[in-house]
Amino acid sequence: MQKVRWGILSTAKIGREKVIPAMLRSQLCEVAAIASRNDQQGKLVAEQLAIPRVFDSYEKLLSDPQIDAIYLPLPNHLHVEWAIKSLAAGKHVLCEKPIGLSVKEAQQLLQAAKEKPRLKIMEAFMYRFHPQWQQAKSLVDDDTIGELKTIQSFFSYYNTDPANIRNQKETGGGGMMDIGCYCISLSRFIFDKEPLMVSGIVECDPILQTDRMASGMLEFSNGTATFTCSTQSTPYQRVNIVGTLARIEIEIPFNAPTDKPTRMWLHTKDGSKEIVFDTIDQYTIQCDLFSKAILNNEPVPTPLEDAVNNMKAIEAIFESAREKKFIRV
Repeated sequence: MQKVRWGILSTAKIGREKVIPAMLRSQLCEVAAIASRNDQQGKLVAEQLAIPRVFDSYEKLLSDPQIDAIYLPLPNHLHVEWAIKSLAAGKHVLCEKPIGLSVKEAQQLLQAAKEKPRLKIMEAFMYRFHPQWQQAKSLVDDDTIGELKTIQSFFSYYNTDPANIRNQKETGGGGMMDIGCYCISLSRFIFDKEPLMVSGIVECDPILQTDRMASGMLEFSNGTATFTCSTQSTPYQRVNIVGTLARIEIEIPFNAPTDKPTRMWLHTKDGSKEIVFDTIDQYTIQCDLFSKAILNNEPVPTPLEDAVNNMKAIEAIFESAREKKFIRV
């Protein structure tokens, strides 16, 4: 079976612990090389994950003709820069979320991608490909819950370590960029349209200066979505999708475990039905689908325009919090 030969830019934790192991379980992915500016760290990770080649610079990996695609888990402020460099080197790109730090950055990447139409590029929102989200989308689209009215989502964890990349303002840290982006993305995914207006409330850590709690409201033409995300609250996540006839509740909507089944419930006037999904790795599904798009020269599952639109909503919520008023997206 033909495989896509992947190069990994950096030894970031999400790559080491989630995405590279998922690729190794894929029948369509070959993890061919990894690059790290810390040569010792690169060699250590390569040995741990049985990656055959190690580069001591990102540029050297990009220049390797034996690499087809790049997985890019660098800090947020480096996403657009290195995605553009990867495209310029003739590589397909799977870039971690959020796609960049601003709408302007995201649009710069979109323009660069349009100039390389042969190459595939996608923002890595892996949750969308989990069967629980595909099922939820189907239940909404076939009117099982009646008319979709509102979506409520919550996502939080507790981390005050100033050395953690998520808590560093200059690199794009903070709750909205790290986890609030999921809440916005899923709302747009389920409504299958863009919000008209948004409102936001943002609380920043007085020392770290990153947003530690943010709440937002998104107004769609046919309903609303509300969310809260926090980097300094007890760990919790949940999504409720509410229609005129029923409600969908997703227990672990974002980082679904790879070692046990996941559950969602369909609540109707006749009672509640539990839907159980087999143990599966949503990162492997994501990598498989992206690799198929490369191998078959087909469109990627989620076009880059979606990433730009998600960033527009994120930016508008921050603006709303500053201006203390609704903002038109």
